[in-house]
Formats: sequence, C-alpha cells, structure tokens
Amino acid sequence: MILTGQLPRRDTAPDRQLPDAAPAGFTTSTGTVDPQHVAPDMSDLAARVCSLMALQQQHVLQLPLGGGFFDIVVTAAGPQAYAAMAVMDGIQHAGDDRPDACGPVIEDPHRSWLIWLVPPGTSEQWAPHRHALCLGLPHRVALPAMTATEPPGPYWLRPCRGDRLVPPTSLRQLLDQFQPGPPPHETLLGSMLSTIA
Repeated sequence: MILTGQLPRRDTAPDRQLPDAAPAGFTTSTGTVDPQHVAPDMSDLAARVCSLMALQQQHVLQLPLGGGFFDIVVTAAGPQAYAAMAVMDGIQHAGDDRPDACGPVIEDPHRSWLIWLVPPGTSEQWAPHRHALCLGLPHRVALPAMTATEPPGPYWLRPCRGDRLVPPTSLRQLLDQFQPGPPPHETLLGSMLSTIA
C-alpha cells in the first residue's frame, strides 16, 4: 500500500524546553557464565568477546592468535622496521585516510620488538624468514589498552582499527628490502608474548 497524503503532524511550541537527556551508561558485570550453558561451538567466541570488551574498557587483555581475529609477525624495532612501516603507510593509504594508514602495529620498547597484526591463517602459509617470525595458534598475545599510544610499556605504534590488518605479502617484501634485525628467537618469543604488557 502506498500513502500519497501527508502524514498528520502534532504542533509544538517553537520555544518548548526539552529536559536534558541522561548520559548513556553501560555497567560492567563481574559475574561468570556456567560453561554448561554455553553451546560447544560458542565457548571460544564468548571468551573472545569478553576479551575484546575488556580491551574497550582500557584493560590489557590476552587473546589467542589465529581463529577469526589475527596472527602476528614479530620483527626487531629500529630504523629499518620504521622505514618499512612508513612505506606500508603509503601502501594502505586510501581516500581520506590519516597518514599513518598502516594496519595495527604494537611496539614493545622493552624488548625492541614490533608486532604486526596480520590476517588469521598467515602463520600456516608463512615460510621461514631471516628477519621476522610469524605466529598463530597455539600462541597468545597480550594487547595494550586501546588508549596506550606511547611508552612506557607496549603501545599501539599504529592504531587498531576495524577495517584493516597488515597485508602479509607486502610486509614480507618490505622486510626483504629493509631487513630489520635481529629477529626474536621463536622459543623466547612464544613464552613472552602473553606477558608483554
């Protein structure tokens, strides 16, 4: 049915005062969910959602790699790595993007690492590389709070945004070109990722 007439309007006084709206508020709950009440195929998703909520609330969180979120590539920090990131800014820049358009990168200044967030499954296809390690499952990584954008401690050198990760093929080419080093040792890396924050 198509309406062709004008819808009725309620006239209001032009100087009508509206009450102030209360600010939107969200409460946090410390309650836990009984695992028996979570469908078997949803328990991992539930844990990840809780973790992401913690990140939004400015807490550090530990997140399992792989799955539906991301893997990581770890390189040394330093001038060569920063140069690779500057080129990646240009590669990922589109339209009205801010200049630092590279996908998310965490810097750990204590260990002199850059942690590049790449698409999940990258670790299964990543051939050994002289200047980087790529990790996915079963490793976990500690992510800094979203507001951590400078030292001390690990921080987001490039912000975590919902519309992009670092493209692994371009990253490999840039690591071949700029050769940041030395890469972290894999055994040490796997044991420390969950404690970087």
